Amino acid sequence: MSQLSLFSAEARPARLADLAGLLCGPGQIARFGAGDQARLSIVLPDPARAPAVVAACAAVGIAAQPVLTETGAVSVRTAFRCDLVGLAREWTSGAVKQVPAEWQLDGAALRVWAASAGWPDERGGYLLALDDNAPHTHQALIAAATRAGIPPARVGDGTGGCTALRISGTRRVQRLVELVGPVPARLSGEHWPRYWGRNAS
Repeated sequence: MSQLSLFSAEARPARLADLAGLLCGPGQIARFGAGDQARLSIVLPDPARAPAVVAACAAVGIAAQPVLTETGAVSVRTAFRCDLVGLAREWTSGAVKQVPAEWQLDGAALRVWAASAGWPDERGGYLLALDDNAPHTHQALIAAATRAGIPPARVGDGTGGCTALRISGTRRVQRLVELVGPVPARLSGEHWPRYWGRNAS
C-alpha cells in the first residue's frame, strides 16, 4: 500500500477552499453589491457531473443546485453567500478571475477540478479543462500543477475546443491518481484518472 501523501484529497477533512478546484476550470465567482456576498458557478461539460459537484459543495457546507443555462447547458451554482467572499477575494482582481500568488494545488482541489472538468484522453493521459475566458490564469495553473508534482502540458488553443492541461506519463498519472483519491460516489468512473488500466480506488 502506498504512503498517503500530505497533499492527497484524503489527507485532511474537506474545507471550503477546496472549491477553488472549480475555479481552476471554467468556474466563476462573482461578488454582489458592496462585495459582502459572492456566488460560485460552473457550466459543466456533461450534465452527469452535476450530482458530484453538488455533493462536493455540500461536503463543505455550501448548498448548490443544477440549473439549465440559456444555451441548454447545465450549470451548478450557489446562492449569493457571505461565506464565499473570502474565496472571491483570493480568486478575483476586481471582476477578473486570477490565481492567488504561489497558490498550492493539493489533492482536494484537484479532486473537485477533476470531478467538474476532467477526463482521460485516449493515450493514457488525463486532461483538466482550463477557462478559455481567462487565459491569463493558465500559466499560473501550470506552475501550481508542477509544484504539486504533476507537471502538465497545455493542449488546445481555445478555438476549436477546450484548452486543457494534460497530465501524461506513468509516474505523473500515478501521482495524480494518488492525489485525487477514489472515484466520487456520484461520478462515473469513465471521467476519473486511471493508470495501468485501472481507476483510482
